[in-house]
Amino acid sequence: LDEWEAMVHNIKNLQEEVEIALVGKYTSLKDAYLSISEALLHGGLFNNARVKIRWVAAEELEQNSNSCQELLRGVNGILVPGGFGERGLEGKIAAVRYAREQKIPFLGICLGLHCAVVEITRNLCGLKDAHSTEFVPGCLHPVIDLAEEQREVENLGGTMRLGISPCRLQQNTKAFNAYQDEIIYERHRHRYEVNNAYRSQLEKAGVVLSGVSPDDRLIEIIELKNHPWFVATQFHPEFKSRPNRSHPLLRDFVGMALRHRREGSLS
Repeated sequence: LDEWEAMVHNIKNLQEEVEIALVGKYTSLKDAYLSISEALLHGGLFNNARVKIRWVAAEELEQNSNSCQELLRGVNGILVPGGFGERGLEGKIAAVRYAREQKIPFLGICLGLHCAVVEITRNLCGLKDAHSTEFVPGCLHPVIDLAEEQREVENLGGTMRLGISPCRLQQNTKAFNAYQDEIIYERHRHRYEVNNAYRSQLEKAGVVLSGVSPDDRLIEIIELKNHPWFVATQFHPEFKSRPNRSHPLLRDFVGMALRHRREGSLS
């Protein structure tokens, strides 16, 4: 039990504190994000810091143009988690933009990646009608769309992309620096993917496709070049995090948020 006892001792004697905003749809029922909140605590433990979560209801970020400034001011990191349904979606997209423009460490998970791609294509690629066909089936620029094999599927539950899948990482990226491996295996739970038709426009806007499926067909991780730490994943890293073995991405995200708190700005 030596390792576990040392971990408990560290938990009781954390030296620093970092505040991370979790922008979601179900923030009034915090257990809905239990896997993520626990994974953040694991990342904090690795970095010898107590993680304080600021629960931000995505819908509240839609109220006026100053909502992000009012509700996200002072946080050291912003996380947009997975979820289903359109409620609060534009608030999540607004949170992504705030993190990108203010150079605040950002982690998007599943729907959080979709929001990041929509925000980037709208505001950096100039595609104002960019959206996900999950919410706007006939949108002009379907930057998030059904995977090809899902187009004829009608029964949603058991036909999602579920379970562990391999991902190939690009070297000299934040993802590769975190994992220190070329092939990783992560758990998925979704049907919609980044539309490959927009790959070149995303890359021209400064997006790095740092993780893709081994056959290069599916985009798994994106990053931004001109940002201290902006990473979004199609998979759910929180599912593999443990108290004594923080997930590499959660570990590095919390670490960069801690650096942001110390230095005030990472730009």
